[in-house]
Amino acid sequence: MMSTDAVTLNVDKRGIATVALNRPGLHNALDDETISLLAATLETLAEDATVRMVVLTGSGISFSAGHDPEWLRRLSQFSANELNRYAQQIARLLHTLDTLPQPTLAKVQGSAFGLGVAMVACCDIAISVSEALYSLADVKFGQIPALTAPYLIRSIGERATRRYSITAERFNAGKAKRLGLVHQVVENDELDAAVEHMASQVLLNSPAAMRATKHLIGEIGKQEITPQVMQRCIEHSLTVRMSDEGREGIRALIEMRKPGWMD
Repeated sequence: MMSTDAVTLNVDKRGIATVALNRPGLHNALDDETISLLAATLETLAEDATVRMVVLTGSGISFSAGHDPEWLRRLSQFSANELNRYAQQIARLLHTLDTLPQPTLAKVQGSAFGLGVAMVACCDIAISVSEALYSLADVKFGQIPALTAPYLIRSIGERATRRYSITAERFNAGKAKRLGLVHQVVENDELDAAVEHMASQVLLNSPAAMRATKHLIGEIGKQEITPQVMQRCIEHSLTVRMSDEGREGIRALIEMRKPGWMD
């Protein structure tokens, strides 16, 4: 268990790392310190081969309210160079979360606004409580969702991103599911069980194959299906099939036993 003022980290004996935003009194709003710490925590987990899965959640009643108002007040006094450095921090966080090699799951135990919505969109899997609300409210404060837009467009599509980024209206978890932002909506008392069920499903799978799958989808997801793209898919497939876990998975299937990574 690792704990700081802003972020907590717990890795269980199965290799499931739970990273929690830990500013419940501020609805887990993010300032520069929290953003930097969260990014550094995720970068450390990315390098840890014993970590099988990462769960991102929040403490208290909110997942994340987005930017800390006090931090925004200080930010308003920054120079262009200082603003650029802060934008780079946000870009680093979202890119790190989006490209984390392990499977990621957003455990959305409460409402998510602004940057909090983008973090949900960056996770491979998202499970939300039914009472959670979502909002992209940058325009209310004369700002635009420039750093989060690529992840939102990929998650909910260009048209929906236009609407909710322009209107700044709130939408509920049911709407978030229909848009594709979250995959499953449950009641509060069902959230832990739903996350555990999904984690158990993920742990059945080859860690190396899941990492390779994420890398492949990230590489080809935005490309047209050309002969060159198909050749890259073939190369990825052969690399995994010839790997130790690839060979072990086939042997286990033939021998009708559990593969070694499930021991």
